[in-house]
Amino acid sequence: MQRGTFQLMKSVNKSIILNKIRTSEPISRAQIAKETRLTPPTVSSIVKELMEQELVRESTLGHSSGGRKPTMLHINTDAFYVIGVDAGPETVEGVLTDLTGKILYRTSNLLEKPITNEQFLSILKENIYTILDLSQINQDKIIGIGIAMHGVVDIISGTSLIAPLLNLRNIPIKEVLEEEFNLTVNVENDARAMALGESWFGGHGDVDSMVAVNIGHGVGAGIVIDGRLYHGAQGIAGEFGHMSIDLNGDLCECGNLGCLQTFVSGSAIAERAAKQIKDSESGVTGKEVFELAQRGNQAYIDLLHETGKIIGIGLTNLIHLINPSEIVLGGGVMKSEKLIMPAIMETIKRRALTMEASKTRVSVTELGDEATLLGAVSLLLVELFDPVSKIG
Repeated sequence: MQRGTFQLMKSVNKSIILNKIRTSEPISRAQIAKETRLTPPTVSSIVKELMEQELVRESTLGHSSGGRKPTMLHINTDAFYVIGVDAGPETVEGVLTDLTGKILYRTSNLLEKPITNEQFLSILKENIYTILDLSQINQDKIIGIGIAMHGVVDIISGTSLIAPLLNLRNIPIKEVLEEEFNLTVNVENDARAMALGESWFGGHGDVDSMVAVNIGHGVGAGIVIDGRLYHGAQGIAGEFGHMSIDLNGDLCECGNLGCLQTFVSGSAIAERAAKQIKDSESGVTGKEVFELAQRGNQAYIDLLHETGKIIGIGLTNLIHLINPSEIVLGGGVMKSEKLIMPAIMETIKRRALTMEASKTRVSVTELGDEATLLGAVSLLLVELFDPVSKIG
């Protein structure tokens, strides 16, 4: 779908009705008017337009207590599609989904470092072209491309300002991909995209505030308030991994000492194992630390328990600062959930200022490895269903 066409599909009242159908389907026109407080003629007119655009379909007649049975409305989930890309730092993964987030096709490429901006953009293009070739779907049926990018992102220009784990800066992702594919392209930090994906697809209900924390190669967070991402005044809200917790700690990729990321990322866990555990093999990875702990090696179990305590301290600070209704954890490190979560919860319970705060719901994503990919998809869906979705 060409960029201009996608923009024409978006309007406030249209999105209000579309979102009401999405969250309440099957639903009648009369019920939409009642629940949205829009006039019945307005609802009928917009529904007619949505059906002409193939975004909405009618179903068999609904229940009636008397008189003519109402026709029920549904989202036409397979009428349009979205491409989502999780870009780096180790791989570029792409998916094509329908409007419900159902993954229909996927692709993946390893990133070999060192890499240039041009090489990175070339890999993004290659993934998208592969998805288009695999699916054979008419490009007019694709509403756009969402890119979840690690590091600091300027969401207005769609530029990756700093991608520290790739050692890249100022990658004009949106500009290049929109010129290449003539589709709307939205670019977001990966942790924030994950947070939006959790809000959209994670089955958390109508929580008024949520923080999603991604702990893997790096550490980041996304803040969702009333269903909308919070970016902060300069667009760096959620850089949870760069919270300083040790003034004399190890050097972080950002240039500061003792960031949370230097303790709890996958590579940091491996480095701590090499330093703290006698006879630890050189070059042990974070994944191998987890596997050794699973086999009952007490030294590695203790290391992961300590990691949980450190994450718990960071999350307690997050609770004190934002006081979210829910915190969702994801990323490769959280595959050690059984060994890490008890220490996280114990630390929050011990350190939180109030009993109520200590009961903040903390869970591991049920979306698994697809949380960030679905977050990339949601960058387009949230614009379609809520065109005023971005906040400062």
